[in-house]
Amino acid sequence: MPQLSVVVPVFNERDNIPPLLAEIAAALRGKLAFEIIYIDDDSSDDSRAVLAAQKALHPELRVLHHVTRSGQSTAVWNGVRAAQAPWIATLDGDGQNDPADIPKLLAARDAAAADVRLFAGWRTTRRDSFNKRISSKVANAVRSRMLRDATPDTGCGLKLFEREVFLRLPYFDHMHRYLPALVKRAGFQTQSVPVGHRPRTAGVSKYGMLDRLWVGLADLRGVAWLMRRGKVTVVEEL
Repeated sequence: MPQLSVVVPVFNERDNIPPLLAEIAAALRGKLAFEIIYIDDDSSDDSRAVLAAQKALHPELRVLHHVTRSGQSTAVWNGVRAAQAPWIATLDGDGQNDPADIPKLLAARDAAAADVRLFAGWRTTRRDSFNKRISSKVANAVRSRMLRDATPDTGCGLKLFEREVFLRLPYFDHMHRYLPALVKRAGFQTQSVPVGHRPRTAGVSKYGMLDRLWVGLADLRGVAWLMRRGKVTVVEEL
């Protein structure tokens, strides 16, 4: 059984699949037993065919396919549900997260307190356009003020968390952007770990500035409501 499942959602990322897969395998091979789960969100390019061909090169690769396009959060959710390992690492399929940082998250986990169940990547140096950097900075500031999740960068796709804890969280579209707050609501702690960030070298971004703004505002209100209504109680059996 694998000790770690690496979950990668993709939509129209055909050119980023082979190099990123090779980097994930190089970062983890010989260190621990792992599997890689790619979830193709009904891509309109030939990402699924590329993934099928990569299975011959990477025996640890599993490929899931959404019959209908369902979004990044649903892809992550289905990948975690299908995972066999007790711990999950996620990263974006565009190649901007560096798989070489996964061992850094694992080392942080091994050194952390037992109640820390989410290790969130913190992109201290962003390799994005000016507009994306500004919108992300504003979104992180507003989210942090409303949710008080003590996380400087929730938008980073590189995360490490316990599968059992993730499956306890309420599922909704775009939930992947609020994992630190949701994990805190469930009664556990989170830790931010500085990681690298790389420019996109192939394909195009799937998110626009206005898309994130309007959806983010609606999500923030919903997550803030969940935080107010949540209650964690210590239970003792006599």
